[in-house]
Amino acid sequence: MASETRNSATRNTSANHAQMGDETIGHGNSPAAWTCVMIMLAGAAIASFAYVLASTEGNHDFGTLLFWAGIGVMVVGLIVGFILRRIGYGVGGSKLKNNGH
Repeated sequence: MASETRNSATRNTSANHAQMGDETIGHGNSPAAWTCVMIMLAGAAIASFAYVLASTEGNHDFGTLLFWAGIGVMVVGLIVGFILRRIGYGVGGSKLKNNGH
C-alpha cells in the first residue's frame, strides 16, 4: 500500500513535467534558432551529397571541394544564428516581445 502511494507521487503527469509547448523551457523556439538550423541543414545536405559524389570515380576533387563548402555553410549557419540572437531574435529577445500593438 505504501508503494502505491509512492508510485502515484512520482507518476509522469502534466503537473510533474513541463508541457511540450511551454514557453518557459526555451528550447530555441525563435527565428534565430530556426534560421540557424535551416542553414546548417542545407550545409549538411550539401556535405552529404558531396561525400557520396567524392566516392565515385573521377569526382574526387570536386566532391572534396563541395564537401568542405557544405561544412562552410554549416559554420555560416552558426554565425548567423549567433548574430540574430545578439540583435534580439533569440529566445526572449527584444525584437520578439509584444509592444502592445
